[in-house]
Amino acid sequence: MSTEVENVIIIGTGCSGLTAAIYTARANLNPLVLEGTLPGGQLTQTSEVENFPGFPEGIDGFMLMDNLRKQATRFGTRFAQATIDSVDFSSSPYTLKAGDKEYKAKSVIISTGASPRLLDIPGEKEMYGGKGVTTCATCDGAFYRNMDVVVVGGGDTACEEALFLTRFASKVYLIHRRDELRASKLMAERTIAHEKIEMVWDTVLDEVVADEQGFATAVKVTNRKTGESSSIDAKGVFIAIGHIPNTGPFADALETDEEGYFKPKLGSQVQTNIPGVYVSGDCADHVYRQAITAAGMGCQAAIEAERWLAEQ
Repeated sequence: MSTEVENVIIIGTGCSGLTAAIYTARANLNPLVLEGTLPGGQLTQTSEVENFPGFPEGIDGFMLMDNLRKQATRFGTRFAQATIDSVDFSSSPYTLKAGDKEYKAKSVIISTGASPRLLDIPGEKEMYGGKGVTTCATCDGAFYRNMDVVVVGGGDTACEEALFLTRFASKVYLIHRRDELRASKLMAERTIAHEKIEMVWDTVLDEVVADEQGFATAVKVTNRKTGESSSIDAKGVFIAIGHIPNTGPFADALETDEEGYFKPKLGSQVQTNIPGVYVSGDCADHVYRQAITAAGMGCQAAIEAERWLAEQ
């Protein structure tokens, strides 16, 4: 069992965690990064990233994360494979438990991200992340110029995704399991009124159908009221039914909102209710959820941790 006290432990290796690692490493804090079940985060499953600054031709998601990891390593970041089960932030140094391992740190940056809710239907996971199934219109919408796409969901996020996709797609089918949207009135009215959006009410997705190359080509659906099954041709399937923040192991120690996202202190994006403990990225952000905003929060958390440690 490790008893060495680290200056800073960073939990998570997405854009946020690795940016925090780069900054804390360059500040000679010798950070230890704990990798969870998906090293590199969700971007490692994305075939092309076109909206991260500095890459005019776009960049493969896995390559972007590999570059960030190499950059963090260059400045002395260390990595360990561990998934946190529980924490004790009641006294300093703080304690993090992962299986039979125990880590102690003066400061902690939590960048554990959020997992998109999926439908768990045939074809979904096989085509997720580059083959037609996605959870981010802002990230992937431009790949579907002049194509028919479907959006699944009924809240504000689903409406925002559908409206955004009208800039690129020839037609957007918005599939919702009920007969009215859960979105705010104004958002719902705008969505329903848009000439490129066709509402598919009282309907659930049964399957995403692939072409011979394994890319999405259609979805099979069922009307919940009539029981009738049908097919909708679509090259893109955008799942917009929410995210699950990966905050479970920390929820007893840190303040979270009603959706489970970390709730930073008033006036800060990254400071928590515990001194020296910071949050960054999608685990604390249910508004933007972009690689660049996550990286920005990782930068903020690192600078705050550096200043706090200097004051101690």
